[in-house]
Amino acid sequence: MKLQTLTRPAEKKREVNRLRREGFIPAVIYRRGQAAENLAVSTTEYNSLLRSVEKGRLSTKVFTLTNQDGIARKAVLKEVQYNVINYDVIHLDFEELHDDEPLNLNIPIECTGAVDCVGVKLGGAIRQPIRNLRVRCLPKDIPAAFFIDVKAMALYDTRRLSDLEIPETIKPIANMNEVAVVIVKR
Repeated sequence: MKLQTLTRPAEKKREVNRLRREGFIPAVIYRRGQAAENLAVSTTEYNSLLRSVEKGRLSTKVFTLTNQDGIARKAVLKEVQYNVINYDVIHLDFEELHDDEPLNLNIPIECTGAVDCVGVKLGGAIRQPIRNLRVRCLPKDIPAAFFIDVKAMALYDTRRLSDLEIPETIKPIANMNEVAVVIVKR
């Protein structure tokens, strides 16, 4: 996912508002051991990229941020701030990636086989108290999502985080004994 960026001046409210009026989203990129850098991203370019991302998987997408000089950097999106009235994106926070430095991410947990789930057919409903798992991994090992098969689950069955198939290159930062999915009575 490629985004063109512009370097913007220091944080002044009138400058930020001017950028938004001109069709840009103010952003910042954090780099380890260095000061954060203020950027601006085209609103239309960001929105068109956003349409190609599956629901809930924005946190695992790696962006290539290219500045005016043609220098490209890899980054992940750490935070998105929205306008509370119209839900327009008003600010983006990126974290720069380095191949040899691990980073912490929230990876989505998705249920598969929900249509054929035995417990749902018996009148139950799938409840997923934990929708993301916080992990630590290298940029090359970032998974798109973790999957739990709920097809064979009956009423009151549970699946824990420890039931997830997690590669050895990824370290979970959570209590793996927590319940991730349960089939409850409606």
